[in-house]
Amino acid sequence: MKVYKNYPTEAFENLKQLYLASVEKYSDRVLFKQKSDNGYEEFTYRRYGADVEALGTALCARGLSGKQIIVIGENCYAWVTSYLSVICGVGVVVPVDKEIPAEELADIAKTAEAAAIIYSPACAEKLALLDEQILPISFAEIPDLIASGNERIIAGDRTYLDAEIDSNVMSALIFTSGTSGQRKGVMLSHRNLCFNLSEMCRMIYFDREDTFLSVLPLHHVYETSCGFLCPMYRGATVVLVGSLRQIMKNMQETHPTVLLCVPLLIETIHKKIWESIRRLGQEKNTVNAIRLTNALPTESARFAAKRKLLSRIHQSFGGKLRMVISGGAPADPETLRGMRDFGIHAYQAYAMTECAPLAAINRDRAFNDASAGMAPPNTLLDIYDVQNDGIGEIRYKGDNVMLGYYKNSEKTAKVIRNGWFYTGDLGYLDEDGFLYITGRKKNVIVTADGKSVFPEELEVLLSKSSFVKETMVTGYLNPSRNDYDIIAIIHPDYAKIEKKYGKNFAQSQLDLEMKKAISSANGNIPPHKRLRTYVIRPTEFPKNFSKKIKRTGIAEEAYNDYRAKIKS
Repeated sequence: MKVYKNYPTEAFENLKQLYLASVEKYSDRVLFKQKSDNGYEEFTYRRYGADVEALGTALCARGLSGKQIIVIGENCYAWVTSYLSVICGVGVVVPVDKEIPAEELADIAKTAEAAAIIYSPACAEKLALLDEQILPISFAEIPDLIASGNERIIAGDRTYLDAEIDSNVMSALIFTSGTSGQRKGVMLSHRNLCFNLSEMCRMIYFDREDTFLSVLPLHHVYETSCGFLCPMYRGATVVLVGSLRQIMKNMQETHPTVLLCVPLLIETIHKKIWESIRRLGQEKNTVNAIRLTNALPTESARFAAKRKLLSRIHQSFGGKLRMVISGGAPADPETLRGMRDFGIHAYQAYAMTECAPLAAINRDRAFNDASAGMAPPNTLLDIYDVQNDGIGEIRYKGDNVMLGYYKNSEKTAKVIRNGWFYTGDLGYLDEDGFLYITGRKKNVIVTADGKSVFPEELEVLLSKSSFVKETMVTGYLNPSRNDYDIIAIIHPDYAKIEKKYGKNFAQSQLDLEMKKAISSANGNIPPHKRLRTYVIRPTEFPKNFSKKIKRTGIAEEAYNDYRAKIKS
């Protein structure tokens, strides 16, 4: 196997050490930019460090030391300040999706034994079902809390400043439903998060000249680690946008150099660029420019030439974008190559919450567009129980592997054995150490804003209807929405339909039962997971020897029925 050169990085035991070092090293540089009515408000490293300490002091004064605290809301300065304040000296931070229903938030709060919730005013109505003993703290209160915390520090209160951090205990609790539909609380430590940052930055180079555009939700550990903590670690700037609605406009305003995204986003951007090129009648010129620049002998020469000859494309990204990193699901290799044709590096990674989140990533000096990447330098990737075709279960070992699932030792023991985390995904490694994922992970549907939809979760809900014999959930890209329609392909239980309505049942009666099943499944799940509609499969699904549905080709077979359904 090849030996790869790593970039030098500084190791930290905990995030408190990390942010203090960054504040000292990059004090007057801008850490965060936040969209406001008057443009973008800027927050320096020094100010952020002071605000974190003041807010932490105020939270401790409210009796929250050692407690679990939920943070919920849009990507904003209040969110990142709350997160770091809690994790660096108050207690355990519990980041939660701002889109979840009130019932699910209440369930998480109960399971996590939350003592407080720091929330965006936009989420205020979701608090209605919380236990009355949970202390609510609005983002709107944070400026006053920072002011009161500063007063306490001046008066000599060092409760927060002197709080010791145990790097090996649970400090972040992140709830993920996974493919089974059953919620799991992933316990992460400071060591998990800091190790992940160091290892990632050994493989891809970032520095103080970089500006990250934060559009994926921060409650995802992928965005927290790679789009918030990593820039702070390397002295870079983060632009807090948190919405995809005006992403191209935001990029032109803020000139980012790095964009973290999901496959759908990068594929949509790439597609829109080519649509614009064709609309302007520049397809031939663009193809010729790409061919000419690709023929240059060195990467630096190629990319310099592309920035000049394809300057209009680069201006649409703000003029400085140099790198796109895709995670959450497999990206289309052609799209990654297509972005490089424009002069923008594009890589994909293999991320999961249990690994805080990176288990593999393509290096910026060694990459394979068809691969999920390779193991970070001080970790191990392995294929367990290899079959005749070379494919087996992917397992991983490293200091970023979670402590376990919260209050669920049985599930923890199933996935962590002898230090190895067994991912449940199938794949293989090539002779150069690149990982290829071949199963289960491909079922995940990642929406435009980075949310994961696990088909298996919805299939379990649909199967509760006695009139649904078999079902497979899939996602079809709807061009008019630039996002996926979540669709159920259903093989009804015709015997039960006949029993209820008779042998000559009407199509409307069948449709009524299918609509009821869809409505019931959509009942208490977040909007991004909801099924739009269904298509009927008259025959049973093909199955393997263990009676599991063989998914390959089924979505393609049902595509025309889907198109007809949404047009009707």
